[in-house]
Amino acid sequence: MQASIGDEIIIAGHVVGEARRIGQIVEVRGEDGGPPYRVRWDDSGRTTLLYPGSDSTIKHIAATEHGVEEESVS
Repeated sequence: MQASIGDEIIIAGHVVGEARRIGQIVEVRGEDGGPPYRVRWDDSGRTTLLYPGSDSTIKHIAATEHGVEEESVS
């Protein structure tokens, strides 16, 4: 899993009906975009250090000449 500052991380709910968590990556501490990541969570505004598991997805936000391009990668 690789990410950049500004990418979005989404963690799926673990039981039926549980909401997913969404946060913005504010710091990448691993080499070559690898974890751990410092994440600011949308639901609480808190910042935590995260080692993502298999239930996590990175939504890459890449700047282009024409605006912002989004790409989802697990």
